[in-house]
Amino acid sequence: MPLTPDLTIRETAALSGVSRTVIEKAVEAHVLEPLAASARFRGGATRFLPIRAVAYFHALQAARLNDLPLRHKRSIWGCVASIEPMKLKAIEFAPGAILDLERLAADPLDSAERYREARDRCITSNEDILGGTPAIAGTRITVYAVLGRLQDGDTIDDLLDDYPEVAREAFEAAELYARAHPQRGRPSGRPWKNVA
Repeated sequence: MPLTPDLTIRETAALSGVSRTVIEKAVEAHVLEPLAASARFRGGATRFLPIRAVAYFHALQAARLNDLPLRHKRSIWGCVASIEPMKLKAIEFAPGAILDLERLAADPLDSAERYREARDRCITSNEDILGGTPAIAGTRITVYAVLGRLQDGDTIDDLLDDYPEVAREAFEAAELYARAHPQRGRPSGRPWKNVA
């Protein structure tokens, strides 16, 4: 079954709980190959990973197997890539060496699937609205405004009180998207004044 370009490298890192550097090193070592696709939003990423990469990276970290030899990492990825989508199981990646993907990575993979679905349904970008900044569909609420409010102490429930017409999963997807894809450009205001 062909793999589909589902998540950016940054999204994969955020959802699997590993650093972007870990993923970039795996790509550089040809453990897995990123899939090229058009950027979803203006100026966005064009390298994507299949959603199964979340299970792969999370399972390796949870089992403390990040220092495995490359041949074993490639073997594990080959097994993960061949499993039916969203159907994790225990795999034997070397004689007698078993990694229980279902136990270690089912929850993160489920979260990644929910995020992908909500992102594709709820986050949009239109050059005529806010200059193409990613926003919640049908609103002028940018993903960065959502993240800013949450960083300033508001909760998702506070946002739901202010915008009852917006679904919880839209705010959750906006927060993760904004964290995974920091806003580019010059900082606003005078950030150097906050330095002690």
